[in-house]
Amino acid sequence: WALHLKNVTTSLSGWYECSFATFPDGTKAAKIQLIVKAEGKRLRMRYCFFHYVKEVQLNQTLEIPCLEDTTSENLSNYPLKWLVEENGRKEELVTKEPSFPAVYRNSSVPYRQRVCLGLNNALKIFPTKIMDDGRVFSCHVMYHPERVRKSSTTVRVFGK
Repeated sequence: WALHLKNVTTSLSGWYECSFATFPDGTKAAKIQLIVKAEGKRLRMRYCFFHYVKEVQLNQTLEIPCLEDTTSENLSNYPLKWLVEENGRKEELVTKEPSFPAVYRNSSVPYRQRVCLGLNNALKIFPTKIMDDGRVFSCHVMYHPERVRKSSTTVRVFGK
C-alpha cells in the first residue's frame, strides 16, 4: 500500500497511520511522520520516523528489521544503533560502525545475553519474555550528521 499526496503544503506535516489484518500473523500497523519544510519558494519533504508493531509468542525468537522500508540500501555502510525504551528512558543495546563488528552494551541487564544483530542489522531477541511486552525498540541510522532515519517497533508478546 502507498499513500500518494498531491499539492503538498506544510499543512500536510504530521503523523500518518496504516493498519490492516493479516492471517495468521494478526494486525500489522505502521506510523510515519511526514515533515514538510519550506526552503525559500520550494518545499522539501523528509520522512524521518517510522513506527511498527510486532507480535511474537512467548519464548520464541523475535527479529526486528532496522528499517523495514529499506530493502535495497546497504545499511552496513552507515553507523547505526539499537535502543530499548523503558519507562521513558532509552538505553543503548547495540552500536555498529561501518566495517567494524557490533558493540553490545552490557549496561542493559535484561538484554545482556538475549540480543544479537542478524542479517541486514536486524535486532534478534531470544527468548522473548513477558517483560518484553510493550517495550519499544528503535533503530537509528546516521546517513549524514543532519540526516538520521529512525524506526521503532513496539513488541507485543503472547502466551500459548
